[in-house]
Amino acid sequence: MPSFIDLSHTIEHGLITYRGLPAPLICDYLSREQSKELYEPGTTFQIAKIEMVSNTGTYLDCPFHRYEQGKDLSQVVLADLADLEGVMIRVDYRETLRIDASFFQGKELRGKAVLVHTGWAQHWNTTAYFANHPYLTEDAARYLVKCGAKLVGIDSYNIDDTSGKSRPVHSTLLGAEVLIVEHLCCLSEVPDGDFTFSAIPPRLKGVGTFPVRAFAKQK
Repeated sequence: MPSFIDLSHTIEHGLITYRGLPAPLICDYLSREQSKELYEPGTTFQIAKIEMVSNTGTYLDCPFHRYEQGKDLSQVVLADLADLEGVMIRVDYRETLRIDASFFQGKELRGKAVLVHTGWAQHWNTTAYFANHPYLTEDAARYLVKCGAKLVGIDSYNIDDTSGKSRPVHSTLLGAEVLIVEHLCCLSEVPDGDFTFSAIPPRLKGVGTFPVRAFAKQK
């Protein structure tokens, strides 16, 4: 039987994923106590109400996030989201925050989900998570596109350097329809080879990014 490794952070009420964006509001729309009035004794239900921005938790970016005419989540096919052959790139953030093309050279990347394990996820849900985080450089993004990567994921606050206002990695990858997954976790549990990766969002029209249940499957 295959072994599944969950790579998603838990979304809960009040969670701050990205500094400056509001936390999700999660509450009862219909509580179990309220539902007692609607059903026979001993039968209760809960219906939740969730209000949140789409950049919450572990999420996937598709071209519409960056480009008005790009594909939105309803147009991304399952073949680009599920059971992708994976390749793991390990770059310890304590050694460098700047991940350039040299870290990907010599790897077979065509058609793969390329996951970048930096260890930054250990800072999740702390103030340290939001600043001086590891990121890919523009030349790395161009190399990944040139090599035909299908998806790129990272266990960091952003795949781009957020110290300035430009976002060349998002622009380059999404412009080439290479999907992005940010805020991954538990990548240390994934083997260096022989695994597949999946990150499945709802089929939403007019939306370019949304939380996913991301996971690896060890062969």
